[in-house]
Amino acid sequence: MKYQLQLPLSQEAVSRLRIGDEVILSGSMLVGRDQVHKRIVQSLIDHGTSPVDLVGQTIYYMGPAPAPNGQIIGSCGPTTASRMDPFVPDLLRAGLTGMIGKGPRSTEVAEAIRSARAVYFAAYGGCGALYAQCVQRIELLAFEDLGPEALFRIHVRDFPVITAIDPLGDQIYTV
Repeated sequence: MKYQLQLPLSQEAVSRLRIGDEVILSGSMLVGRDQVHKRIVQSLIDHGTSPVDLVGQTIYYMGPAPAPNGQIIGSCGPTTASRMDPFVPDLLRAGLTGMIGKGPRSTEVAEAIRSARAVYFAAYGGCGALYAQCVQRIELLAFEDLGPEALFRIHVRDFPVITAIDPLGDQIYTV
């Protein structure tokens, strides 16, 4: 199936998704990688809260390249998702609904996605310039000391992904 979905994702929208579905996303999503995930989980452990509300949010595993003159953002292709696997169960329990990255996830992550009725989208590797054209705005949210790997929110239009792990826990990858 093909879907055009608005971010943040509703549970109704997520519940319809199945592996292999082509999805075009528009709206706002979080952006963060390893260190952002580590810090958010540590904040959840230490303070019982995250620096941003995770409920219903989607996070894109990406560190933006510097923006060329006149551009909003530089190349912004996906990074390998499995590096975030240790943090996923905690983030899903805190309300995260979607993740976007590149490559397969562990069996434990697929099970956590199924339990949370969440979704993992695969972004197209090698398409950082294409994805940059989808970004309409970027804003720094937290962890500025991490530079391009800080926690950002981006606003996107027509951002193409594939459903790689659906809310039933089925995945397109063989692990």
